[in-house]
Amino acid sequence: MSETTAALGAEFSKLRGIRSTLITLLAFGPVTLLLAGLGGWSAKGAIDSDSPALRADFTPEQAGFDGILYGQLALVVFGVLAVTSEYGSGMMRISLLAVPKRGRLYAAKMAMTATAAAVVAVPVTVLSYLLTQSALGPHGSSLTADGVPAALAGSSAYLTLMCLFAAGIAAAARNAVVPLVILIPMLLAGTHILSIIGATKEIVRYFPDKAGSELLTVGSGDTVFGLTVLAAWTVAALGAGYLRHRRWDG
Repeated sequence: MSETTAALGAEFSKLRGIRSTLITLLAFGPVTLLLAGLGGWSAKGAIDSDSPALRADFTPEQAGFDGILYGQLALVVFGVLAVTSEYGSGMMRISLLAVPKRGRLYAAKMAMTATAAAVVAVPVTVLSYLLTQSALGPHGSSLTADGVPAALAGSSAYLTLMCLFAAGIAAAARNAVVPLVILIPMLLAGTHILSIIGATKEIVRYFPDKAGSELLTVGSGDTVFGLTVLAAWTVAALGAGYLRHRRWDG
């Protein structure tokens, strides 16, 4: 067994063995599906009653991705805990004894974090979309509607990259508080608020979640832009995390 394979195996064991990390990863599915179902049911009620509360740009296809925007919080927390749990518990010292090459250890940790995020993101994204359409009843759309397959693929990429982005920030901060204090408010409302303020409307387009949301937008013409910006933020975060990890005096 090569050292790289052994390092990946060790990281996989850590993800399974640390309860808080595993719980947040597994919570992504139920949380996203619950929100998807509630969103579809609520939209159906608004359509049937001709409620003015239904947003003007509503489409059943796009509604199928609304649950993901909130469910992603679980994957963001997972990315943070996957890294910081070792710093807080002192396990990082043991990991460095087992894998002395810090670059290999860091790469294995991030690769396994990304793999875990992708493994849950792909099926949950599809199921979430289908559940929303089912809840919409006669107003629902199909899995093969124009732009939907591309948005489903984009959603999985978005979720994986956002999880890695969070993990990189966590590695740079070496604690869970800083990245969560920054990321959770940003994802819940911060970026949306800034996007409707004239002075910050153009700047916020380059925020990772705002740019990345183009990947979830059915029929978006800015998918390449969104992917490029989100990937750049992710690479920068991972780079900052690696520099801090390499210089850690643990």
